[in-house]
This record gives sequence, C-alpha cells and structure tokens, in this order.
Amino acid sequence: MVTIFDSFANKKILLNIILEKFSLLYTISTLNMKKVTGIGGIFFKSKDPKAITAWYAQNLGLQTNPYGATFEWYEDAEGKKKADTQWAPFGDNTKYFEPSTKEFMINYRVENLEALVEELKASGVTLVDEIETFDYGKFIHILDPEGNKIELWEPMG
Repeated sequence: MVTIFDSFANKKILLNIILEKFSLLYTISTLNMKKVTGIGGIFFKSKDPKAITAWYAQNLGLQTNPYGATFEWYEDAEGKKKADTQWAPFGDNTKYFEPSTKEFMINYRVENLEALVEELKASGVTLVDEIETFDYGKFIHILDPEGNKIELWEPMG
C-alpha cells in the first residue's frame, strides 16, 4: 500500500504545511504576549545629582525639572497619545537600585502589567517587590539574569 508519506516530495510538502501551521500558532501566541512598549526612564547614580543635572542643562540643553528631565513624545502616528521618558540622576548612596549593585536602572513602559507579571512568574523571573499603584501608573521591579534591577511601568490612562 502506498501512502502520501512515501515520496520525498510528499514528505517535503507535509513538512512545509506543518511548519506553516506552527509558524502561524507561534505568531498568534506572541501577539498575545505582554510586552515592553518603550523606555520609561533612565536612572543612574551620581555623586552630586543637582550638579550633574545643571551640567546636562548647561552643556547639552536638557530642560530639567526637580526629578531630572522629561522627554515628551507620541505613541501613535497621529500625534494624539502623548508619552514621556524620564532622565534622572540619583545620589550615589541611593538604595533605590538595590538589590542590584549596578550604577544604573532602566524603566521600561509596558502594557497590562498584571498579565506581564504572571508571565514573568511562570518563566521564573525574580520579582523584587509587588505591584504598586500611583496616580501616574503601576510599577514593579524585577532582576534580569545578570542582576540588573529593572523597573516596569504601566502608565495610567
């Protein structure tokens, strides 16, 4: 008895069909995956945060505020959904970056923080704390495999 699997050409066709179906399923699953949508902030340690902020304002033209500098941009092509990225020096003795020993921390903007946290837990990612909610968004901190503390932020609205 001869079957569809008996010729090399038929095996190749079947393999291509299987790969196409797998690729489609993979694409659908990754579309549902929660993700980073941008950089929310760059934070670094400084011996004198006020002086370094003034230096960046004077020499690089940053429009500074009490928290560092805020860069505004738009999330959509129509220019209707405003977003921002925060730049901020912290004192070199700050505990905010702990347990990491690094001199910096990156804040990533995310969508649906609760769902992302569940995916991170399932993947065995180290959560440093619990989700906290403020009037400007929800936050949680995680560690990457090299011990870098990462701040995840879901902006409000």
